[in-house]
Amino acid sequence: MPANQSVFANNLMYLTDGGLETTLIFHEQCELPCFASFILLETPQGREQLYKYYREYLELYQGRECGFVLETPTWRANRDWARKLGYDEEQTDRFNIEAVGIFRELAKEYEKPGFPILISGNIGPRGDGYVSGKIMSVREAEEYHSDQIKAFKRAGADLVTAVTINYPQEAIGIINAAVKQDIPVVIAFTVETDGRLPSGMSLQEAIEETDKVTHGACLHFMVNCAHPSHYLQPVIRGGAWLDRIGGVRSNASVLSHAELDEAEVLDEGNPQEFALLHQVFAQRLPNLKVFGGCCGTDCRHVQALAETFLY
Repeated sequence: MPANQSVFANNLMYLTDGGLETTLIFHEQCELPCFASFILLETPQGREQLYKYYREYLELYQGRECGFVLETPTWRANRDWARKLGYDEEQTDRFNIEAVGIFRELAKEYEKPGFPILISGNIGPRGDGYVSGKIMSVREAEEYHSDQIKAFKRAGADLVTAVTINYPQEAIGIINAAVKQDIPVVIAFTVETDGRLPSGMSLQEAIEETDKVTHGACLHFMVNCAHPSHYLQPVIRGGAWLDRIGGVRSNASVLSHAELDEAEVLDEGNPQEFALLHQVFAQRLPNLKVFGGCCGTDCRHVQALAETFLY
């Protein structure tokens, strides 16, 4: 399917999961070096941990009139991060391909007629999700992320979603790589407490620049890994750019990214309050279709979202 052709059904809302890594680390006492959940695909025990996590969300989906976006646990399964963990490019490629196949089989157990489950190949940034660090050129970003996107394409993923992206050059490179592979792509930017990307650019500027350079090739944009209050003001201010936001995956905590990095105890917030804070997004984002969570959230938070916004 061409990268700019939507895989999302019209007039249908979609749920997705919450904070995979924080749930596994803090609730399941799982060791995830470098926050890498893809390593669990390597053993039967690890796969069972992933199945247990995702089944809870899929059971929530089954009780609602909605679709579901099933994100593969491959946020860290790219070249540099995998190398830090001792995996070569061939092994990393296998993780990405197997993840799609495994989750395709899992989706078959739960999918309902008329309410599709989309398999999304999940892509993370080359650097830290909270810090811009070394900023790649668009060409560098395209080359860097192309291997993972090719793997997802070969495996038959419905789309790819790049999350915690914090500067537009990386977003543009990812989109260009996806366009060349004819696979739909979604970009999720992360923002700091002031509503700006870690690079200092406003969310509006990042979306508009990315759209301009790529001629609107991204299916839609998302905001993830930020508390709802952190990006509330840009949404309230309004503008045509808000039409391009199609999903939100918020953090449970109001803490900054720096504070979260130092935290030894998980700040889960209040799931009901978390859901209510999304009412402004539901009202002001006309093309909002995907609800989920990020750091600190679990199925309780996504259930609260479902109870607030879905039948």
